[in-house]
Amino acid sequence: MYEHMTYAFILQRMLSRVPDTLDKREGSVIYDALAPAAAELAQMYIELDINYNLSFADTASGEYLSRKTAEFGVNRLAATPSERKGVFYNSANALMDVPLGGRYAIGELTFVAKERISVGTYKMTCETPGTAGNEPFGTLLPIDYVPGLARAVLAEVLVPGEDEESDEALRRRFYAAVNEPAFGGNVADYKQRINAIPGVGATKVYPVWQGGGTVKCTIIASDWTPPSPTLVDEVQTIIDPTVNGGQGFGLAPIDHKVTIAGVTGRTIHIETTLTLAADATPAQVQADVEAVISSYLLELRKDWAHQQQLIVRAAQIDARILTVTGVEDVAGTTINGSAANLTLEADEIPEPGTVTLHG
Repeated sequence: MYEHMTYAFILQRMLSRVPDTLDKREGSVIYDALAPAAAELAQMYIELDINYNLSFADTASGEYLSRKTAEFGVNRLAATPSERKGVFYNSANALMDVPLGGRYAIGELTFVAKERISVGTYKMTCETPGTAGNEPFGTLLPIDYVPGLARAVLAEVLVPGEDEESDEALRRRFYAAVNEPAFGGNVADYKQRINAIPGVGATKVYPVWQGGGTVKCTIIASDWTPPSPTLVDEVQTIIDPTVNGGQGFGLAPIDHKVTIAGVTGRTIHIETTLTLAADATPAQVQADVEAVISSYLLELRKDWAHQQQLIVRAAQIDARILTVTGVEDVAGTTINGSAANLTLEADEIPEPGTVTLHG
């Protein structure tokens, strides 16, 4: 709004108010007196423009965006801790139980035994919120002595941890809340409530999928992978506990029998023939080609909730392979053995498989 208020523009406007009978040239008394004031005014207009943009949801950022969306009841989602599976063994390599609340370290992170799943198997919660808790796998070291414990292993992710909601994610959620008002169990209501549950990345809603009063909601985990059974069960309990289906004991309205399901992964195997630069070999570009294909499949998974069906396109794979240094041409690309595009089912997502390169 104030971007035209430059130093030169302001100084010229100030000088124009001085009679031409006086010396206004650079270096004159009048010029030297007005120039510092014009510089300060230009800086003030810059700060006014910044503050003006911070007052609107489409241009605000950080704390100012949080305060703006909070006026409409949309609050930035805080970071949530990862929940993992921990497995504990005694000296005979048999599963053994450990005390709840016990703390175990892996790298710089600490996990707490939160809930017993079965003999020797526990739900572990990371003390550090965010995605960092999703990454390590392997040996856990007890912080306090546990009698009989010989080995502890941090295994699969049950509920992915999430970082604090980004500005763009908050902005999208704000626009969805304002432009698609949630009311009484409509599609927007289900999406907003389920997506707000820690560990959920996105949701597809299928109204009356088995007749009146039935709703199916399919979810993808916040790390854009198929959700664990634990996460699916947690969402089911929050929305509509299975044993009390349709009774209104969860967030779903009375008489809404809700089924929560998770997306399923479809492994994508790629085979292609490359024309390489004279100093390159297939082995040298293998890792980079796998990385660009994985990135493409991740883009598709992130877009799953907005598409009726995902399509893995050979042309898109070729285009991304061509960005790899050392690759000059691509031919004969196949997806799971076929040269055609691969159309997935409505609740399927693509996951990286093998990448076979011929040179």
